[in-house]
Amino acid sequence: MNAVFYAIVALAFGFAMLTGSPAEVGQAALDGAKGSVTLAIGLVGYIALFLGLLKVVEEAGGLRWMARLIRPILIRLFPDVPEDHPAMGAMVMNISANALGLGNAATPFGLKAMKELNELNKEKGTATNAMVLFLAINTSGLALLPTGMIGLRAHHGSADPAAIFPTTLMATACSTFVGIMVAKWLSRLPIFAAPDVQLEADAELKAKTDPGELKDLLPLAAFGAVLLSLVVGVYRYGEAASAWILPSLVFGMLTVGIVRGVKVYEVFVQGAKEGFDLAIMIIPYLVAILAAVGMFRASGGLEALVRWLAPITDAIGMPGEVLPLALIRPLSGSGAFGITSELVETHGADGLIGQLATTMNGSTDTTFYVLAVYFGSVGVSRIRHAVPAGLAADVTGALAAVAAVHLLLG
Repeated sequence: MNAVFYAIVALAFGFAMLTGSPAEVGQAALDGAKGSVTLAIGLVGYIALFLGLLKVVEEAGGLRWMARLIRPILIRLFPDVPEDHPAMGAMVMNISANALGLGNAATPFGLKAMKELNELNKEKGTATNAMVLFLAINTSGLALLPTGMIGLRAHHGSADPAAIFPTTLMATACSTFVGIMVAKWLSRLPIFAAPDVQLEADAELKAKTDPGELKDLLPLAAFGAVLLSLVVGVYRYGEAASAWILPSLVFGMLTVGIVRGVKVYEVFVQGAKEGFDLAIMIIPYLVAILAAVGMFRASGGLEALVRWLAPITDAIGMPGEVLPLALIRPLSGSGAFGITSELVETHGADGLIGQLATTMNGSTDTTFYVLAVYFGSVGVSRIRHAVPAGLAADVTGALAAVAAVHLLLG
């Protein structure tokens, strides 16, 4: 992210020299810094609300329920990991937490999963197929609740903040599917082949794996059908259907807590406090990226970039203004959030650019950060096909976001 931040500022300085607008560029840096603090303070309430609700769901057993739901499919995706191995349990919990938007809970489970997967690694320092596939699912940004982007849209006055709920579902489903398929396919290519000793160990474990019966997948299939019906409902009825998503989420989450005997008020307040801390923590990152982007826009550089790339972006239905977000999303989560905020503020939450930016941000993850943290935690330096698998998911997520917004919200 250091290089990206410096590159944006350097380009802004260069364009300022060409266009003769140093005063405007300097003022834009100050305005961006001021606006970032205003934005973060405005988001405190929304972030606190959603993290409070998610804490209630977590205490009510929502995380364990989601884990039971996806476990049958993970056994089939990871035949080289024994069903009763600690790595399987940690992966199930990590993916479940990410899907529910519990990022803070997901990371410890993810680090635990990598540690346990490394116990099955026959050649330390080299990523196994299971490691790469696990991280491909993580970097694909599988998310069922884009609460952060819904809050951002509400902050900027969206008439229907939850309108991106179905578009995010559609985009994240596509990115996750492609991430899995590419990771599986690349693992078979000679250039990315695992060491022979690892292949032998994996083959031995696969021979002992019992994937169970197809009926075990029925609860997950039913859950998928419910999500698909939601997407179809928004497609057919538009705002009349999507307007019910947010109140239904709030009521449903609290009802789950009541039914499960959770002390809803106390638990909600505990989660909301964590949300307050998170909102304050992101201010420095927002200051950096919004100041840099403001300088680049004021210098005329962003306008020139959009103009140069217009033939490509127009061909796929993506406004050129959104391209910087697509490029920076794999590199920096805070940077992507800052650019998304700037786009929504500039172009409106309910316009095409605002809808597309928030969908794109909510349906992918920060590939290089995830790879660095997780592989670094177990000392893996030869990461094999992890980068192309993660980037394939990122590209798919961006293109699927474009398609979903045009199809469901256009």
